Amino acid sequence: MDEEYDVIILGTGLTECMLSGILAVEGKKVLHIDRNNFYGGECASVNLTQLYERFRDGAEPPKELGRERDYLIDLIPKFLMTGEGLIKVLVYTNVVRYLEFSAIATSMVYNSGKIYKVPSTPGEATMSPLVGVLQKLKARSFFEFLQKWQTDPAAHGLEGKTMADVYSEYNLNEDTQEFIGHAMALQLDEKYKKKAAHDTCQRVIMYASSAARALDDNRSSPYIYPQYGLGDLPQAFARLSAVYAGTFMLDTPVDEVVRENGVFVGVRSGDKTARAKQVIGDPSYFRNDVRKTGRVIRAICILREPIPKAGADSAQIILPQRQIGREHDIYVTCLSSQQKICPAGFYVASISTIAETSGDPKEEIAAGLKLLGPIEQIFVSVSDVYEPVSDGTQDNVFVSRSYDAT
Repeated sequence: MDEEYDVIILGTGLTECMLSGILAVEGKKVLHIDRNNFYGGECASVNLTQLYERFRDGAEPPKELGRERDYLIDLIPKFLMTGEGLIKVLVYTNVVRYLEFSAIATSMVYNSGKIYKVPSTPGEATMSPLVGVLQKLKARSFFEFLQKWQTDPAAHGLEGKTMADVYSEYNLNEDTQEFIGHAMALQLDEKYKKKAAHDTCQRVIMYASSAARALDDNRSSPYIYPQYGLGDLPQAFARLSAVYAGTFMLDTPVDEVVRENGVFVGVRSGDKTARAKQVIGDPSYFRNDVRKTGRVIRAICILREPIPKAGADSAQIILPQRQIGREHDIYVTCLSSQQKICPAGFYVASISTIAETSGDPKEEIAAGLKLLGPIEQIFVSVSDVYEPVSDGTQDNVFVSRSYDAT
């Protein structure tokens, strides 16, 4: 460990492993350290016994749930869209060769007490009750504008416009705004309307392009998921890094992030110090370099039946904040043996949202729990969310953000 590296990476979450792989491919000398004896960090995939160790003080799982090795439950499930940047990185680095993906059967949104499929084809959009008849024409004009803007941003600029400005320009009502901003752009709350329109418009374009690709592949939603769980993604990038001479040290304590004159110079573990030009890591390694921005509630639920009324064995359901009297959306996901994360006859649903009170977290996610039907087992956690206090350019300490509720 007493060597000089180009970069030291702390933690084996998805962000950290992805950067490890990319930097190693670019010829950087990478040292990758994790205090845990497993890959994935907060986004690890765990078997049934590990789940009970984490949430039930090591109690033995009920035998009726089946074999522990048949479960690979993600602590933080993240559905992927085929048009998003991560998929492009997987293809660019050829990490995709280590992975297999499974299609998610449906994408749905909660509206007026019911769940509806988010349209993924022009025909579905025409028939969907999520947008009124008169609003459909106005929404079409908005989507046509996005196509033009994507082709020639300079000629169809959004400079200086907020998303609220764009909605107003196309006379889109609250229902249509909710559909675009929450079901397509996956915005967690209404704050995005006061921000620059560029980010939301890019998100809508990504959703639309992913839906179009899904249609070409005869899939009914734009979402895909790694078979055997999300935990395979960090490990795949770790393999890539190792192929290009990246050095990995799991189960290794990090006793000190060493600075000289306020600038990072190395990482100490015990009596050994590895030196490098910069360090990258998750917030758990840099408590003095991050600030708390909120808390995320997450619930993992084991079911014996798929979500009622979803009509599919895998799904994402978004409950927009306006529909449930909250400030933030609630996200519900459901996976099955089709994704090879649980045995046949069982389903794993996850619910997440931003905590808005200091009370019972189950009460905050009650609207999501109600959709699931009978729950065999439930595991609830509340985690702090952190972001870096600086961009790292002054001290060469680059800290990733905690995972949000989406």
